[in-house]
Amino acid sequence: MREGKDQGMTLAEEVRSELCGEGGQWETVVEDVLGDQLLVFRNRHRNLEEMFDTLTEKWSGRECLILGDTRITYDELPNIVRAVSHRLETEFGIRAGDRVAILAANSPEWVVSFFATTFLGAIAVAINGWWTSAEIDHALELTEPRILMGDSRRLERAGNINTDIAIIDFDNSPEFFAPNEVSRTKTKVLEDDPALILFTSGTTGRAKGALLSHRGLIGFVDGTVHNAQEKTTIVLRQLGINPATLPAHQDVVLATSPLFHVSGLLAGVLMNMANGTKIVFRQGRFDPEDVLKLIEKEKVTNWTAIGDMGPRVMSHPDLLKFDTSSLTRMSSGGAHLSEYMREQIGKYFPQAEASIGQGYGSSESCGVVSSIGGQEFKEHPSSAGKTCMGFDIEIRDENNNPVQDGNEGEIHVKSPYTMLEYWGNPEATRETLKSGRWLAMGDIGRIENELLYINARARDMIIRSGENIYPVEIEHRLEAHPDVSEAAVVGIDHQERGQEVMAIVVSEHEKSLNDDDLREWCRETLAEYKVPVVWEWRKDPLPRNASGKVVKRAITGDTELSAYRD
Repeated sequence: MREGKDQGMTLAEEVRSELCGEGGQWETVVEDVLGDQLLVFRNRHRNLEEMFDTLTEKWSGRECLILGDTRITYDELPNIVRAVSHRLETEFGIRAGDRVAILAANSPEWVVSFFATTFLGAIAVAINGWWTSAEIDHALELTEPRILMGDSRRLERAGNINTDIAIIDFDNSPEFFAPNEVSRTKTKVLEDDPALILFTSGTTGRAKGALLSHRGLIGFVDGTVHNAQEKTTIVLRQLGINPATLPAHQDVVLATSPLFHVSGLLAGVLMNMANGTKIVFRQGRFDPEDVLKLIEKEKVTNWTAIGDMGPRVMSHPDLLKFDTSSLTRMSSGGAHLSEYMREQIGKYFPQAEASIGQGYGSSESCGVVSSIGGQEFKEHPSSAGKTCMGFDIEIRDENNNPVQDGNEGEIHVKSPYTMLEYWGNPEATRETLKSGRWLAMGDIGRIENELLYINARARDMIIRSGENIYPVEIEHRLEAHPDVSEAAVVGIDHQERGQEVMAIVVSEHEKSLNDDDLREWCRETLAEYKVPVVWEWRKDPLPRNASGKVVKRAITGDTELSAYRD
């Protein structure tokens, strides 16, 4: 035991003191971050290239990125990334601050393009691969990238691309991704320089681009790895096990979360690279049988089952024909893991039951704000967990004043990793990033006994299979139909997807409308996951409050919306 340690410490306090105290692996200090004094890890990387070099060297000899017959090792990856970075710089003139958009399915090329861009100090723009032409066009108009990189299928959907934007098609440009021995870039990239734009659903009907820094992305990795190490160390000590005696092995993660999401790029790739994990992608639409085949073939150990992915796999009729015994860790993101889902995981993947956990965060927070797992999750299944290292949480009332524990209010978060701004949207930035770099999360919650509970989504946001959906975007589209007088969109509970989209529609002049017509109308400009699946028709005007806003609680009333299930 280290000298000077307080003998009255709990085990958790003792472990944190050892890891984060002076001289510890995760030693913390308070430093200036964009004008605020914030807690950071002392021994951190200063940009993504530094972190990349450390990790690829540390995990030499291991496989890294897998897709079909493509298998790239940690040794091979640097020459591929640096070659692509060199070509972006010399052939296309990409410089610090330029935007490079990526529109593709999960693939090694996606990951390579991201790193190659950020090594130059340029900004990777992660475009949602499920979007329609109109949604993609908005992202391109907003960010004005110099290059658009992606696969053929999604590039065809991009619609009217500005002729000034160069196109690199993953499927037709294998030579662009050929490895080559190229020296490190000479670009000086600082911690708080921008690295990535992730899109988040807009409350005004248009997606907003959260601008994240190198510090934020590295902080996500460091914070998550530290949090896992701290919790693991506590458990091992309780069991009397010395971590040094455990055999070394390589985890294998099945990366089904899309790379244009925090759960896909930051958690699925960056964090797993920090652990030397083998990252397995798959091709095509989500296919539960293919997932089972990959789990068996690649001996997958970790899988984050976003949205309805888990239920679709666990309900597959041939589930028991596949060997899934390697899968020892399962987690959830994008929405709270329901009791039903926890029971299903325990039933079909019992070896992973003890590891079930979840984290709370957002694109804007660029980090796991709170997390919970193991026994604590069993004891407090409705909680989002305790605050993670590097984050502060405040619950505030409608006047922006902190409330006492146990009281409900809007969740606010402060950390060194918070987004820099919403790209090209200063008004939205001011509304969300408040004095002292406090971030308004847009969620309603409370804190009890140091545990965070999320009670509701502010601004009526719907979460379907891990995808954030703002009703106003769908309402605007429905009300643009010539035969629709007004519309309201709400989320209804769904046992597997978390929520589904329901539309309440009032027709213009009592004209006859049907579900199919309005579904096709929505599909013209909205991604499929935003299209309502449940419809209700009304003749009377929707109830509104004094300010003219539709009172959605008055619409839904006490109906059995929560009972909906396919």
